[in-house]
Amino acid sequence: MKLPLLFAACLLTQHAVAGCSRDITAPVSANGASVIVEGADAKGIYPDLLRSIGSKAGCNFVFTVVPRARQVAMFKAGTADVLVPASRTPARDLFGTFIPMIQHRAMLISVNNGRPPIASAQDLLARKELRVAVVRGFDYGEPYAALIEELQKQGRVFVEVDVVAVARLLHAGSADVTIMGPTLMAGAIRREPRVQGLQEKLKFEAIPELPWHQSGAYISHALKPEDQAVLRDALEKAGKSNQIMEGYLRYFRADVLSDSVRPR
Repeated sequence: MKLPLLFAACLLTQHAVAGCSRDITAPVSANGASVIVEGADAKGIYPDLLRSIGSKAGCNFVFTVVPRARQVAMFKAGTADVLVPASRTPARDLFGTFIPMIQHRAMLISVNNGRPPIASAQDLLARKELRVAVVRGFDYGEPYAALIEELQKQGRVFVEVDVVAVARLLHAGSADVTIMGPTLMAGAIRREPRVQGLQEKLKFEAIPELPWHQSGAYISHALKPEDQAVLRDALEKAGKSNQIMEGYLRYFRADVLSDSVRPR
């Protein structure tokens, strides 16, 4: 009886650690508390999540630090197995399977200097004196892309490589407005000594052209179907457990999240 039991135990062990057939490439870029970059090391809400599910699912995630635009380009080229964090867009759906984790929305962020409120995208376009800074590679859907395109035609847009660069522009008064999730800006301010004190001066405005969107992880279609299935199952379980929202609550005050992040 011992031999059959030993054989069965071996089979169960093999099944438990079968997991992914190879290392999973996960390029990341600094993204508030979602991805915190320290030299070549990545931590934060999403790297922590991937490491957690990887140990359970038998998948090893290999993180490399790249600019956001390159991260997105690698996903589209099939050289990045996962894209995190990511808003869901029709363009990205062509290259991967989206797993929702939270809902979020981009907002207009500016230094509160008493200017009149901005109520819509058309209102922002009409305020031609306001200079707008954005991050290359950020995508909040078609209305966002259309708004940035019109602003670029007016010659009013600074395109930067990361959120820290945008924070510096706001702090220096070189840009008046940015468009992104408030948690991204809060995370950048937290790790950039040169802009300390900026958070308390900021004004956040929601506009109808930037509605709530799902945010989470994309799994590349370039992966083997078996690996996609393993990752999809692991990420779905994480999404249903509300693990990402709990991560946000560990990093941010509730008032920073109240108008921009909510459970999926």
